[in-house]
Amino acid sequence: MPFGRFFGNKSKEPAPQPDALHDNAPTSDESTDGDDTGVEIESIPAEHDEADWLTRARAVLPSGASTGSKRVEALYGSSTSTGPTHFHQAVGCRVIDVDGNEYIDCTMALGSVSLGYAEPNVTRAVVDAIAAGNVSGLSHIREVDLAERLCGIIPCADKVQFLKTGAEAIAAAVRLARTYTAREIVIGAGYFGWLDWCADETEGVPEGTKRTFRRVVWDDVASLERAVSEAGSSLAAIVIEPVVEHLPSVEWITRARELATSSGAALIFDEIKTGFRLKTGGYQAHADIVPDLAAFGKAMANGYPLSMVCGDRDIMDAARKTWISSTLASESSALAAASAVLSWHDQADVCESLWTIGAEMRAAFDAAVEASGVAGITTDGIDPMWIIRFDQPERQQRFLELAAENGVLFKRGAYNFAALAHDEDAIREMEAGASSALVALRDEQS
Repeated sequence: MPFGRFFGNKSKEPAPQPDALHDNAPTSDESTDGDDTGVEIESIPAEHDEADWLTRARAVLPSGASTGSKRVEALYGSSTSTGPTHFHQAVGCRVIDVDGNEYIDCTMALGSVSLGYAEPNVTRAVVDAIAAGNVSGLSHIREVDLAERLCGIIPCADKVQFLKTGAEAIAAAVRLARTYTAREIVIGAGYFGWLDWCADETEGVPEGTKRTFRRVVWDDVASLERAVSEAGSSLAAIVIEPVVEHLPSVEWITRARELATSSGAALIFDEIKTGFRLKTGGYQAHADIVPDLAAFGKAMANGYPLSMVCGDRDIMDAARKTWISSTLASESSALAAASAVLSWHDQADVCESLWTIGAEMRAAFDAAVEASGVAGITTDGIDPMWIIRFDQPERQQRFLELAAENGVLFKRGAYNFAALAHDEDAIREMEAGASSALVALRDEQS
C-alpha cells in the first residue's frame, strides 16, 4: 500500500478523511474495487499506438503538448527522442502509457501531486463534489470553508482569492501590489509562468510591458540592491521564487524583506512549488520570513486545478479597486480536493515525510550511479524536489530514454518530486530501473 509506511495498515489506521461538508462522504475503510489504492485499473483502449498518438498530437497541437514541459524535447532533450509521451492511467506513483507499459514516476505531474495519483480520499471528495453539481451562478460554501482553513495555516494569509493556475495567481499578486502602491516597476528572481508581466525575453510581449519588469540574479544581494535603488519610488513589488534548485541564503531573503519594507513595496513569494511540500505553509513557514503576498498552487490540490493568492488584508482588499476574476476559480471539485489534502496535513506531517522519501530516492539513485561506475552524474537540490545532473547533455538524453525503457520516468533538469506514494517497493524498482539504464548507457558508450 503506497501510504502504509507512514500511516500503518489501512484497516487499523484509516487515512485522513476529506472535509466533505456533507454527511454522505465515504470513509477510507469502505470497500473499493481494484487494487489497494481504491482505484480500479482500466483497460487500455483499442487505439493505443504510442507513435500514432504523438503524430496526432503534433498535427493538432502547436508544439505537440499544451504544457510546455510535456513536449518531447522537454521530456527527453530532443524532438526526435524516443520514450513515452502519453499516458492512459496514473495511480499512486505509477503511470501506465497507451501501450500498457507501467512506469515509476518521479516527476509527479511537475510537482503538482504530493500524495499520489488518484489518492482515494481526494478522489472521493472530488466525486462527491461533482455529483452535487460543481458550479453554479453562486459561490459554493467550500470556497469560504477552505479559505478559512488556509488563513489559519499560511503565515502571511489574512485573506485568500482562488484562481486556477500558478501563473494566474502570481500575476494576481503583482496586480494587487501595483494597485495598492500605485506604482509600476516589479523586480523578480525566479520563474513565474508565461503571462506578459514577467515575459521579458519572449516574443509577442509589448516592449512597454517588458520595461516594467526588472529581472535580478537569484540569491545575489548586490543585484537586488542595485535594482531596488534604480527603481526608486516606482517600485511596486519584489517577487521571489524562494527555492530555485536550492534554498536561498538567509542574507539574501532577509535583505529582500528589508528592502521591500523600506521602499514601501510589497514582498511577494511564489510558493507554487514550495507550498504543501517544504512545509504546509510553504517556504515562509519553513524559514519564518513572512512576505506581504504569496501565490500557491500545485500540491495544494494534489493535481486538481486550483491556485490562490493570499496575504496582508490591506493589500488583498485592493482587489476591490481592480479586477481579478476567473469563471471557474471556485468550482467545487478542486476546492474539495484541496480540503482533502488539508485533512492529510492536519493528521500527519506530510512534508516531513516528503523530505524523508526524497532523501531515500536520492540515495537509491546515487547507489545506482556508484554501482554502474558511470562518471559525470550527480544529484543536487533539496530532498523533496531533487535534481539529477549530467556533465554531458547528450548522455542525459540517452539515459532518460533508457530509464523509460526500464520502467522509470525521471525529470530532465529540475525537479524529481517525492510523493507519499513512493513506498519502499517503488524506490527499489526505481533504483533497479536506474541501474539497468546506467549499465546500458555505459555499455553503449564503451
